Amino acid sequence: MAHEGLWEQLETLDPRETAKRAGCRYLREPDRCVLTMLDAQYEVNLGDRSISALRGDSTSERAGFMEQLCVLAYLLNAKDIPLAEKLVKAESLPGGQFFFRGLHSLPTEKLEKAFGDDPEGLIRASQRFDAKQCEFGDASIRLLALPCIPLTLVIWRRDAEFDARASILFDQTAATQLPLDALGATVNLTVKTLVKAGGASG
Repeated sequence: MAHEGLWEQLETLDPRETAKRAGCRYLREPDRCVLTMLDAQYEVNLGDRSISALRGDSTSERAGFMEQLCVLAYLLNAKDIPLAEKLVKAESLPGGQFFFRGLHSLPTEKLEKAFGDDPEGLIRASQRFDAKQCEFGDASIRLLALPCIPLTLVIWRRDAEFDARASILFDQTAATQLPLDALGATVNLTVKTLVKAGGASG
């Protein structure tokens, strides 16, 4: 089974306390936690170790490998603490300077390719995520990837003089809520979903 070790850790925890820490709902019969990630509700069934995603069109499907990793790691690590409300780059997170490089680099190039010629497209693509528009760059948004994981994405337009640029910023508490590998996976999933939504909205 995928992520068996994470499931084993989760089963040792009180599900009510887990839901409280993670800012999600706990339901009984069967025991399960329900949380929002991006534009979908995820039902984590603790009895049969399954995670289902309920999409905005009311369809339900088994969560993919990356989605399961993000959800399980979040339920295990989330802390019931306030946001710092201070934006930082990935390199400024504890251990981030060494982790977010090479294969683990943030997917800013995907944002630049998708929205560099149309920064407003990022705003349109983010509407289904209940994102808030920010005042950085040529277009920027703040969205909740997970209940305690806000991400701020910024785009600068491509022009004759400069290439497009993108930046992904975190609340200072992000590495407290998720280990860096799961945080990186959450960012990749967010960008993939936004780029897909941008294509659909375009």
